[in-house]
Amino acid sequence: TLGDVIGAFKSITADEYIDEVKRNDWPPFSGRVWQRNYYEHVIRNDTALDSIRDYIEANPSLWANDPENPERNR
Repeated sequence: TLGDVIGAFKSITADEYIDEVKRNDWPPFSGRVWQRNYYEHVIRNDTALDSIRDYIEANPSLWANDPENPERNR
């Protein structure tokens, strides 16, 4: 299923990231590498696709105010 594929991807990449943190002496992190679930959505037209692209492009700039950003409450 799609859920199995996403779960495997998250597990493999999280394990690899954790290994790289240890191997390269990167700063440790607390919490999780990935959020718990994922959001799937059928893209039905160009307008919806453009809206999703805009969201993806703008999203990193919102990290400073994200409640899950550990730097936000310092």
